[in-house]
Amino acid sequence: MGQVATIKDVAQRAGCGVATVSRVLNNKGSASAKMREKVMTAVKELDFQFSEVGRSLQSNTTRTIGCVVPSIENPVYADAVQGAQEVCLDAGYQMLLICTNYNAEMETHAIRTLIAKQVDGIILTVGDVQNSEGLDLIRSRTLPHCLLYNTAPAGQISWAVDDHAAGVKVADVFFENNHKHTGFVGLDFLSSDRARQRFEGFSQGCANHKMTPPALLEVGDNEDNLTPQLDAFLKRHPNITGIFASNDYRALATIRSARQLSIDVPRDMSIVGFDGIKVGQMIDPTLATIVTAPRKLGAGASQTILSMITGSTPLQLPLKEQTFSFRAGGSLMPLAAESKDGEKVAAFPPSDDQTYKKAKIQQERST
Repeated sequence: MGQVATIKDVAQRAGCGVATVSRVLNNKGSASAKMREKVMTAVKELDFQFSEVGRSLQSNTTRTIGCVVPSIENPVYADAVQGAQEVCLDAGYQMLLICTNYNAEMETHAIRTLIAKQVDGIILTVGDVQNSEGLDLIRSRTLPHCLLYNTAPAGQISWAVDDHAAGVKVADVFFENNHKHTGFVGLDFLSSDRARQRFEGFSQGCANHKMTPPALLEVGDNEDNLTPQLDAFLKRHPNITGIFASNDYRALATIRSARQLSIDVPRDMSIVGFDGIKVGQMIDPTLATIVTAPRKLGAGASQTILSMITGSTPLQLPLKEQTFSFRAGGSLMPLAAESKDGEKVAAFPPSDDQTYKKAKIQQERST
């Protein structure tokens, strides 16, 4: 294995001094076009890799951006990270990603690690902005940072969805489809302030329509345990005809658990998700959901961080009402008028609902 080329080797091959090579590679200072061409040819021939360590010592910057998210198993965070990374790479920055698995201790450790690595800025989603030790550490060091998906407290910047307003919208949709008794299935609120804000908005929306307050089921991140929890939850609240899941990932898990409990979605139970991930349109029934733009949010967070570092004009945050929209799907079906005795009523599907037609045909063939 040959020796790694040094900057001195490049200078000798190009016929110039080390300082000239440094100016060319850093794009600083004067150098003729002919000399730049000689240096870049020597770099290519020698496969020279400019030391980022040396560059950071000279410029007092590592040209790295830290990124902390709960998980990339959820496609929403994966898309957001992708959007953030693309902006960073275009600007000549590398991204260091750490997932916290919705764990507060891991979150703090991740942030301490990135601070120790002297990243130039951090993009992060925390469990709870009001009680995040890691976020407090960042603030105490005046390190450039931008929240992602968390609602920003006073004086902070965040690329986020208006979770409260989106929750209200879901209540509106359930009301329009005659669902008066609903439930909310979400990650425990200590691990996700986003789930809490969506529930609060949903509760407000139900109150606006004088619907029954939504029943709450807080679950852990392990979807394998959802079926028995959902079974017990529905036995406690037998009148529920609609469930709002705090994200699409959890909505899909709820549909799976409902089927394991012999509950048909949407004829026995309507389910609405949150995020608008692509797989929600690939299942049967398709998932009714709140649609967001995670890649744009991640890209916006990166652009905000870079503007903080360079002192350039920051990108304008989107208006709150532009951060989400509702997408209809086969997992939501209207109900017939409520019976006088208050019993749970059957779904009343539109005549052109393909999901219902398929289920109807299958049922007739089996009888």
